[in-house]
Amino acid sequence: MHEMSLAEGVLQIVENTARAQGLQRVTELRLEIGKLSSVEPDALRFCLEVVLKGSLADAAQVEFIEVPGQGWCMQCASDIPVEALFDPCPRCGSYQIEITAGREMRIKDLLAE
Repeated sequence: MHEMSLAEGVLQIVENTARAQGLQRVTELRLEIGKLSSVEPDALRFCLEVVLKGSLADAAQVEFIEVPGQGWCMQCASDIPVEALFDPCPRCGSYQIEITAGREMRIKDLLAE
């Protein structure tokens, strides 16, 4: 389950950021998770609950923001919505699609004291 290593990475970033800013406690954490990122939100939420215990983000409210898949079709030169990796272009049927959004997973922001 790669969500556990992702949760540990989130904790490390949150702790480093909080310490650098002189913050004592993180109360809210918002993560952007791309629809095409292969991250399972329920598994990540569970892993974050485990990893954040005892940390400065122990009781933080965690919110996920889903980033929809987006791509550029090289064949018809169009911005297109992408529901799944390796799907054809919904306009022309081409598979020559460059993914432009939806693969990311990042910390959008956090609230702290």
